[in-house]
Amino acid sequence: MAIKDLEIKQGNVDLTAEVVEIGEVREFNKFGKTGRVATAKLKDETGEINLSLWNEDIDKIKVGDTVQIKNGFVNEWQGTPQLTTGRQGTLEVVESGAESAEEKAEEAAESIEEPAEESSEEAEKKEEAEEPEEVKEELVEEALEEPEEEEPAEKPKKVKKEKVK
Repeated sequence: MAIKDLEIKQGNVDLTAEVVEIGEVREFNKFGKTGRVATAKLKDETGEINLSLWNEDIDKIKVGDTVQIKNGFVNEWQGTPQLTTGRQGTLEVVESGAESAEEKAEEAAESIEEPAEESSEEAEKKEEAEEPEEVKEELVEEALEEPEEEEPAEKPKKVKKEKVK
């Protein structure tokens, strides 16, 4: 059954959908008994609907879970259709959103490649960048100094070549 097909006062609803939101848990006291209630939002490919969660059903589900409602009932709350398990229906988690999130995280981690080893040139540049300021200043000063005049090199002597017979 699809969410778009649900109508107010419809019973015997069997539906599978994803929990996209869980509202605040409220406590109540009725006929001398305390209880808890919260509203979740379910979504399938056709739409969204609010789901009333009562007592222990609140603790069964988390956002991201896929749940199956069997023998549910659609009522109306403040003009909006709302699904409930009622007295006869059941709610079951058929796929945990937490497991899906863990699987996605593992896949993402596996797809990250190890960084390639840096070349010796890259390592030198990195080393230079990490040198203290004093050393950097000395290097800059040396580079800015005028080069000393070099004495002309001696002319190479001519070597007589002997003919090989």
